[in-house]
Amino acid sequence: MTDKPTVTQAMIDAYDDYTHLSLDRRKFMERLTVLAGSGAAAAAIAPMLAASKAQAAMVAADDDRLSAEDITYPGASGEMKGYLVLPKAAAAPLGSVIVIHENRGLNEHIRDVARRVALDGFAALAPDFLSPAGGTPSDEDKARQMFSGLDMKQTTANGEATRAFLAGRDGAANGKVGAVGFCWGGGLVNRMAIASPDLNAGVAYYGAQPPAEEVPAIKAPLMLHYGGLDERINAGIDAYRTALEKGGKTFEIFVYDGVNHAFNNDTSSARYDKPAADLAWSRTIGFFRKYLA
Repeated sequence: MTDKPTVTQAMIDAYDDYTHLSLDRRKFMERLTVLAGSGAAAAAIAPMLAASKAQAAMVAADDDRLSAEDITYPGASGEMKGYLVLPKAAAAPLGSVIVIHENRGLNEHIRDVARRVALDGFAALAPDFLSPAGGTPSDEDKARQMFSGLDMKQTTANGEATRAFLAGRDGAANGKVGAVGFCWGGGLVNRMAIASPDLNAGVAYYGAQPPAEEVPAIKAPLMLHYGGLDERINAGIDAYRTALEKGGKTFEIFVYDGVNHAFNNDTSSARYDKPAADLAWSRTIGFFRKYLA
């Protein structure tokens, strides 16, 4: 029986550089080969670092407690695609949550996260922010490359259009809308908090922080989750905290010791940390219940 390859922190850091900075798979595999000791070991380890499409969903796509559908709705300057999930047992108009994907686009994992949000009692909409470019492709490397071509001002405006769409769903929504985002999506939650004065709550998982001089525009209460080993993103925490405190903003920051960037993504076996993910999720849902009821 072959032993399971050992994944080191240096390998995880190399993958993070690849997916967020270099986007050069050849250089990543060369670096991973050096770290792993051989090309064969690198080939075995790479899938453990990446997200697995074969990973089972936490909430099945056909869960009979939910109503889920792919929809289109008006964006800021064109049509947006998204995945809307509602709990069937809702007895009253619901608070709504925008579920914002990582830099892989609207994939099966984010659809699963949207279903989790709906099971916790909210209307959940996972937009495809690659809609202006034709939508999320099945090839994740291609999807990541497409993000560099997005106009972030337009993308943030599409986030606000999504909020307005959810807030205006007569009879089905209570008008209150929050947003939760992961990685790239966490950064977009921070941008939306600045650009969307009517956003009712924002939760950013390991998201890039906005410029400190723009923080005074934030109105929404924020919850910010970070992995303790995520040096790249965590470098911006102190400046963001200082700006939020100086502006008298309502916010909570949680740093989970010993876990990595993307610790919530259960499809990545090397980076997912169930205890941290479960704790962060319970805090997130409690936060939304407080501000979106």
